[in-house]
Amino acid sequence: MNSDRFTPRFPFADWPNPDVPAVAAGVYAIWKDNELIYCGMSGREIDSKGKAAPKKYGLVTRLNSHASGRLSGDQFCVYVANRFVIPSLKAEELPLFASGSLTLDSRTRTFIRDHLEYAYALVETSAAAYELERAARRGDLFGTQPYLNPL
Repeated sequence: MNSDRFTPRFPFADWPNPDVPAVAAGVYAIWKDNELIYCGMSGREIDSKGKAAPKKYGLVTRLNSHASGRLSGDQFCVYVANRFVIPSLKAEELPLFASGSLTLDSRTRTFIRDHLEYAYALVETSAAAYELERAARRGDLFGTQPYLNPL
């Protein structure tokens, strides 16, 4: 296996990306500068959903969730908040969180859009997505394991 199956990198700042298919299983890699920080997959059970799937399902909905910065239900956003956003907060910002004028979701979204890029590879089945994701997380595809979710 190699990383040639992946697209070039796209900045999250340009999300949404019309090139990402509306219904597709796939694996994605997320980069901060030249550091691989996360690898994931989407499209479980896409084989059984087939073309009867909702208008959007799989890779596009997962990347959209990540681009949103919302921590609820998105482990990637939780990792980004914990490992990058919270350590960068300044003491004078804390009262803004208490008043509700600043949220961790908004800061996480800003960080993702300002600093992160993604690449993806489309696959035919959820089994293929699972296998490719595990290879990426082991370091077999990019020569390094992802910072946030290595295997």
